[in-house]
Amino acid sequence: MHLEPIVSFAILLTVILIVPLVFERLKLPGLLGLLVAGVVLGPHGFHLLNNESETLKLLSGIGLIYLMFVAGLEIDMEQFERTKHRSIGFGTFTFLVPLIVGTIVGRIFGFGWNASVLIGSLFASHTLLAYPIISRLGVINNEAVTVTIGATIFTDIGSLLVLAVCIGIHQGEFSTFSLVKLLLGLIIYSAVILFGFKWLGHEFFRRTGDEQGNQFLFILLVVFISALGAEVIGVEKIVGAFLAGLAVNEVIGSGPVKEKVVFVGNVLFIPIFFISLGLLIDIPAFISSISSIWLTLAILVGLIGSKFGAALLAKLVYRYNWREMITMWSLSLPQVAATLAATLVGYRAGLLTENVLNAVIVLMIVTATLGPLITARSAAGLTVTDTTPETETTGSMLGWKDDPTDALTVVVPVRNPETERNLIEMAALFVRRESGKVVALAVTPAHLHMDAPELENDIQRSKNLLSNAVDLGREFGVEVEPVARIEHGIAQGISHASREQNSSLIVMGWGRTTGLRARVFGGVIDRVLWASHCPVAVTRLLDSPSNIRRILVPIENFSQEAVQIVRFAEILANANQAEVTLLHVCDRRTSRARIAWIESQLNLLIERYFTQSPTSIKVMPADNVVSAILNAAKSCDLVVLRSRRRRLSIGQVAVSDVTTDVVRQLQCSIVLLGEPQGYQGSIRKARVTVKKVSSATVS
Repeated sequence: MHLEPIVSFAILLTVILIVPLVFERLKLPGLLGLLVAGVVLGPHGFHLLNNESETLKLLSGIGLIYLMFVAGLEIDMEQFERTKHRSIGFGTFTFLVPLIVGTIVGRIFGFGWNASVLIGSLFASHTLLAYPIISRLGVINNEAVTVTIGATIFTDIGSLLVLAVCIGIHQGEFSTFSLVKLLLGLIIYSAVILFGFKWLGHEFFRRTGDEQGNQFLFILLVVFISALGAEVIGVEKIVGAFLAGLAVNEVIGSGPVKEKVVFVGNVLFIPIFFISLGLLIDIPAFISSISSIWLTLAILVGLIGSKFGAALLAKLVYRYNWREMITMWSLSLPQVAATLAATLVGYRAGLLTENVLNAVIVLMIVTATLGPLITARSAAGLTVTDTTPETETTGSMLGWKDDPTDALTVVVPVRNPETERNLIEMAALFVRRESGKVVALAVTPAHLHMDAPELENDIQRSKNLLSNAVDLGREFGVEVEPVARIEHGIAQGISHASREQNSSLIVMGWGRTTGLRARVFGGVIDRVLWASHCPVAVTRLLDSPSNIRRILVPIENFSQEAVQIVRFAEILANANQAEVTLLHVCDRRTSRARIAWIESQLNLLIERYFTQSPTSIKVMPADNVVSAILNAAKSCDLVVLRSRRRRLSIGQVAVSDVTTDVVRQLQCSIVLLGEPQGYQGSIRKARVTVKKVSSATVS
């Protein structure tokens, strides 16, 4: 059936909007729903969609490029750098063993050497679908977990290089010269992308400042130029897209530009790619073919067994225990992003058959389900080698001040008269404790003409807010310094003034009048978190801070960031003699030994920081983290959370975010304490410096 492009596009949008939601309600992966929709609506179903149409070819092609770009973008380069030697070691094991096993499977079923090696490369990569699970369990700092995460970059690059060579051999006459030429061109091209675009990206972002629209377009241009360049040198465009993701990884960090880039792909282009993949599946032919069923079983057993063998080798070489080995195996099991992309490329090139395509889709469904399930069970009992900070940085507020001898400076942007009093009072609690000052900041949006009546009205309004802030400072017994600015962007004005004042903390408010994402992560707040040099406390205060008597602090894992939240709560608690509850929600399957270890870590935090306030701990095994936090918060006046950006796992259309769900349903006051872009790196550097100083002192 031939449909107008606009009709096909409307059908695709309807499927993307409805089908994943229905499947997730049934406790099934949303991606499975997209594949099923492709089968039902495609040439082997109701013929509503045609994978040969130019519209679908264009959109699915963009989705394929986007999928591999996001795969490169999500790799944590800093984590890889910290464990690069063992990550490369395990990456070699989990690349070569599956590659050899997959090649043997291909040869057994009559494929040529080229196609067999390509099948082996499909086994070699893996997708970290279980990352949210290990993050929630607080075991990311376990060495075996960190090594597995770092190995992802090695396996993905390796499998894509094998794909490039196999496709190059398949499309032209094979010779040693052509192979050397292809590899040499690939090396030069990779260097140009990884180093050239990285440098260019840093320069472009530095010169454009807060112009997120232009930065977004620049990133898209980098992706598609990289994909085009890959085809020019004779390799597949997905190789270029993946390298582009690695190149701009550090440039865009975890800021709003990255979220916008990933958002566009995850809600539109990547789902269309999976629907188009479903159009290729011929279920009746798959069921009727006995050979395809045996091939599917061989691929499943080969992949699961070879990944287990690679993890076993890592256990023997690096002396990991069995639980760590099982966790490494389960983390490296899921096959989604690189595997599906490479399979489709091989199928379209005529190197892989339809039976292999169907088998890989079954492989994706099985491993994407089995891997996270095993991870949830095995990782719950892991111990963490370096979870609590070894030594805190010198100075009050745990390093919130660059120089401990400087007075604490808290910047309070004032814009809403209804929230101004509570914000100034919150800042006053910290300033009285740390002997500093409050800077009340009023940012007036600039107009094209500086004599515009609207600008005059806004300036007068800012003066009134600042005058009121000074009066409130006298009432609360602190010094309030009024600062007024005219800036093109409010967020830009806040971040610039905070840097000029050398602020240690920014205290902001948000209201209930806009959408949740705009309130918590979007708009001005999002851009301040991205650009600011210091921590930002985003508050929703339903009552005066002096009336806070019971504080709940959910702690996901025992990292330096958790200590920042604990210190924040400790200052509030001491000011009001409030009771603090430290809450950790763990999996119901968590062992008693693990729960005892968690309780011991929470007790260490209490002994170190809560010497003047009544404090209790609560370790709550539960299936639903959000419900557990909400139940614990019913008797509290304030909940202090870490404002962390949503991690978009590759291939996931809908992403659950615990913080967002909690904020939406809480009925008490909230503080979201967020670290700005680059703050994590400074924490890690400070920790390394402290270790070096400690070592020098001992010696």
